[in-house]
Amino acid sequence: METLTDNHIHTPEACNASINAVRDTLYVLNGKWKLPLIVALQNGPLRFNDIQRALGDITPKILSKELRELELNEFLTRKVESTRPVTVTYQLAEYSRSLKSVIEELMKWGIQHRERIVASRKKAM
Repeated sequence: METLTDNHIHTPEACNASINAVRDTLYVLNGKWKLPLIVALQNGPLRFNDIQRALGDITPKILSKELRELELNEFLTRKVESTRPVTVTYQLAEYSRSLKSVIEELMKWGIQHRERIVASRKKAM
């Protein structure tokens, strides 16, 4: 089994560089909503209320904040159409594709983890 440190030089500088890279990632994708938001938009553009319905229990205030932050970090674009009423849609930007393998691995790990926990609880009963 490969560990997180396989194929890495073990120096304080390398360790700090790894920690800083993870911090940078978490700074951009922090919280429980950013990655689910990106996943929700993978099938195409959605309007605000459609995103809120897809995510379930997110408040409009938090959704607005998360969308704004994802837009600032160039993961999604906001398109305003001059209809009556105004139509605003959100869609993933090309840059969001850089997260594809990360999201796939997180989903795989999430499935494995859930199965492990469910199996452990069944054994405990």
